[in-house]
Amino acid sequence: MILPLVLGMTLLAPLASAQSGLDSLSRRSDLFGWEAVGKVHIGKTGYCTGVLITPDLVLTAGHCIFDRGAKKPHDPSELTFLAGQTGDHNIAARPVARMIADPQYAPYAPVSPQTVRHDVALLQLATPIPSSIAAWFRVGTAGGKGAQVSVVSYARGRADTLSWQRDCTVFGHAQGLIGFDCDVDHGSSGAPVFDRTGVSAGQRAQIVSLVSSGERSNGKVRAYGMELPSIVAQLKANLRSGRGVIEGKAAPTQSARMLKPNQRSAPETGKPRILNGGSSGAKFLRP
Repeated sequence: MILPLVLGMTLLAPLASAQSGLDSLSRRSDLFGWEAVGKVHIGKTGYCTGVLITPDLVLTAGHCIFDRGAKKPHDPSELTFLAGQTGDHNIAARPVARMIADPQYAPYAPVSPQTVRHDVALLQLATPIPSSIAAWFRVGTAGGKGAQVSVVSYARGRADTLSWQRDCTVFGHAQGLIGFDCDVDHGSSGAPVFDRTGVSAGQRAQIVSLVSSGERSNGKVRAYGMELPSIVAQLKANLRSGRGVIEGKAAPTQSARMLKPNQRSAPETGKPRILNGGSSGAKFLRP
């Protein structure tokens, strides 16, 4: 079965999002357990969603680290990861020191099953975020068609607050591609798709895919992602060896600081600029 991604799709115009079934994680207490999900702030052009998979590695979509207009990668010094960013607050902020994309990802090609399949990047932070502040997630394997998944993301219209869709469904899974009916929008690129089936047994949720692209038709959203385990393992190996790594300018180190519930404080890097409709938002499509 081939997921219904069609070659030659065009970008979808900005949408007024319906956002059904989304829980806003607007308070520190709401963020408990999701602190490792945050905003990848990209210079003055936009943002994506990212998630910690080790104390110093953030997983996000590959297209988030490339400037399609200039046809070159962003400099890592332009990127900052804001863990649990909500309004003027974040759990911890870290500049990105270097980064790497799946070598099979074609960043300037039209969106296609092949580009979605490899739309993965790792960002290495200048200094780690301790697990006591933001506990990172493991990467796992998605279930088949009909499996229940969950997504935590930022997006247009809710760019300053994480939103959690507790339950959505895999409608297709084949040839390294995964389709799910989660409510995502521009800015959700790189958002982690979680399998939470083991949570009731005391197990932690696992990341089984990332939001890469999507389409909205008749009020319904279909999002697309990729299988992760083999890609992430290869990216970690390449990061260790230096193969394909994009090095950034020297970035200052920053100490981690966790906000207490209801604490009013500016983020470590100053008030982040919320950029709706930036050039690095999710690639939304129509056939």
